[in-house]
Amino acid sequence: MSDQSEMHGKCLCGAVSVTAKPEKHEVGACHCDMCRRWGGGPFMEIDCGTAASFTGDDNISVFSSSDWAERGFCKSCGTHLFYRLKETGQTMVPIGLFDSDEGLAFTGQVFIDEKPSFYEFANKTENFTGPEIFAMFGASPD
Repeated sequence: MSDQSEMHGKCLCGAVSVTAKPEKHEVGACHCDMCRRWGGGPFMEIDCGTAASFTGDDNISVFSSSDWAERGFCKSCGTHLFYRLKETGQTMVPIGLFDSDEGLAFTGQVFIDEKPSFYEFANKTENFTGPEIFAMFGASPD
């Protein structure tokens, strides 16, 4: 899969579809407490910037999970659809929604300091702690 190619996917029941054109085909994992509570494990995502569009708006519910971000899910089947930054619209989409995972690479992990000790990925990735992520974006977790 080359950079800038379109990706297509859908939720479990098919009520919501997504089309995205990520700048890079790199998968990341978030180990923060909130992502793990949301999905029962790390959030495996692809950063789609602002180039993600969804159909089936009547079936999309959005939850404001913090001052800076919101999470979307399908009202019909509960599938997680996105994590989106409120200020910029930058959207991370769960990689499992897409029809194909061809050409993707697992390259990074965030909130590695919140990762439980009972699992470990074998992949060599770039890893960031929560404080490092907040510093990168000039934000505060409070």
